[in-house]
Amino acid sequence: MNKQTSNDSGWRGSADLWLDAASEILVESGVEGVKIAALGKKLQLSRTSFYWFFRDREELLDALVQKWKDKNTGSIVRQSQAYAESLAEATLNVFDCWLDESLFDSRFEFAMRSWALQSKEIQAEVQLADQQRLGALCDLFQRNGFDQTAADVHARTIYLVQIGYISMQSDESLDVRMKRIPEYVKTFTGEYPKRKELERFYFRHGYAEPGAAS
Repeated sequence: MNKQTSNDSGWRGSADLWLDAASEILVESGVEGVKIAALGKKLQLSRTSFYWFFRDREELLDALVQKWKDKNTGSIVRQSQAYAESLAEATLNVFDCWLDESLFDSRFEFAMRSWALQSKEIQAEVQLADQQRLGALCDLFQRNGFDQTAADVHARTIYLVQIGYISMQSDESLDVRMKRIPEYVKTFTGEYPKRKELERFYFRHGYAEPGAAS
């Protein structure tokens, strides 16, 4: 892949710019819409500029898959390993993914799963991602004293509920989601989060409880 230098004439954009545009089109129109001409039109760049960064459409699609894996799978794994004072707080760390688009992009996830219905190769990537995410969540529960079978069931409960949210394209207000969080934690772990754990979670997401002192 060639790289642009300060001596290049004209503006070609960047690999990330083309990839971000491809992500947007994938989410909006599906993989069929991710075409070089459509990307050039969206970015107002020439078709030849695309080839400065990618050999062809297939290389771009491969980069899209990698971007999804790095962001969505990577974030779940990292959040499941983040420091926590309790199992409840460790679960809240994972919940950060469901509320922070910079960690986990639900629309991108839905688009990838839709693409998987049309491609055996992408279906295999999605299945691998599911295994990696479930493995990370299972490890979280095992570190907190659960045996392998119990950890697997609790991990699946957390993960499959969220995938259900995504598949149904469920749309909850932040207030509604936050009110449900303590009960979700109790359902998934058997314990309620402590008050200070909830407050740290709320703070991370810029949420103020109704009636709370300002």
